[in-house]
Amino acid sequence: MVARVVIAAPGSGHGKTTVAAGLMAALKARGIDVSGHKVGPDFIDPSYHALATGRPPRNLDPFLQSEELLVPLLLHGAGELAVIEGVMGLFDGALGTEGFASTAHVARLLDAPVVLVVDASAASRSVAATVLGFAKYDPRVELAGVILNKLGSQRHEDEIRSAIAPTRIPVLGALRRTDDIHAPSRHLGLVPVAERAAESQRLLPHLAAWVAAGVDLDAVVGVARGASRLSGRPWSPPVSWEGPRKVVAAAAGEAFTFRYTETVELLSAHGIDVVDVDPLRDKALPEGCAGLYFGGGFPEVHVEELSANVPLREEIASAVHSGMPVVAECAGLLYLCRELDGQPMVGALDATAHMRKRGALGYRRAVAPAAHLLGDAGSRVTGHEFHRTEVLPRHGANPAWEWDGSAEGFATPTLHASYLHVHWAGHPSLARRFADAVHRYE
Repeated sequence: MVARVVIAAPGSGHGKTTVAAGLMAALKARGIDVSGHKVGPDFIDPSYHALATGRPPRNLDPFLQSEELLVPLLLHGAGELAVIEGVMGLFDGALGTEGFASTAHVARLLDAPVVLVVDASAASRSVAATVLGFAKYDPRVELAGVILNKLGSQRHEDEIRSAIAPTRIPVLGALRRTDDIHAPSRHLGLVPVAERAAESQRLLPHLAAWVAAGVDLDAVVGVARGASRLSGRPWSPPVSWEGPRKVVAAAAGEAFTFRYTETVELLSAHGIDVVDVDPLRDKALPEGCAGLYFGGGFPEVHVEELSANVPLREEIASAVHSGMPVVAECAGLLYLCRELDGQPMVGALDATAHMRKRGALGYRRAVAPAAHLLGDAGSRVTGHEFHRTEVLPRHGANPAWEWDGSAEGFATPTLHASYLHVHWAGHPSLARRFADAVHRYE
């Protein structure tokens, strides 16, 4: 039995991540084995979940993983109590789909009760109308309570509580405005924990205490434990390798913070030991390295330091040119270019990259135009883009993917570099193809 609760909001900016991470930390401080899960493809919010829980970050996304996999993936990664942080507003999903992949959609698939976090800083009795509207909008979603956030005073709180009372929706918490607790943001959301590790560690106890003081933790636990029993078996990566294991170097550190936990689990099941390498500081690839994985992140923030690490850049370029299998997503794509914002990078791709004002953000349905490292010609994946950069040319002679009538990325039998983030639990053949290539590499 997995107790579970979804932390949602009317929209972005209401404090979901702060409240969810604080709730996780407060429950952990009580001795509860709590796990954090994020609705949608985001990499950054889960880094705060991992800090608060001490467990690997997890995502739940029916577009990237399929509706059928959500319960198995939750059971695979859940602790005694799962706190599931929503995305955007409760009912906001992929455009043109009537809410597919929304927080409400995921809550329905997981049969999980929802607690709504509402920023009350600029309203009083009108908050009750918001809460009531969200409770009645979709009767398939159980709105089990509300947490009032950014309150100005006791009178402010009392006024809102009195307005909500006739709705019979429990107020499970009331949190005052505070300047002491905040998470810095960047153009695509919060700043990842890895870039502010010491500050985040110092903040965590204060965040837990703030939530514990303002939220009825017993009531929230009661809501979570009141969820129905889930049927189904936990997801597990298929163990398919019994021979000698190979090493894949995976970019990590402050510049490369985007990686799904299941990627490592799938590769491990296929006989791969994933070893972290920090392109900002490490001067060489690990001994016995037979493959390279470059996930996402913010290399543009650390471009000068990345460029200055010449020994590692040169070794990576040599490895790529030798035919070592390499997968690069988004930040990895930028790192493999000749230059990023005028600074020399690895140079394995005949392309340049630069920052731009307009961002690319959204789900994609992609197809492989020809056979490459990760798939046969015509193979299809779901993924998402999440960046504010541009690579020129957009694709090589052999593109990695095509979507919406446009080609993108670079692909060869041993290299796959693209802006597209793909969750390999939803497409496990990608992990198998990459692992097989690594095992063949000598």
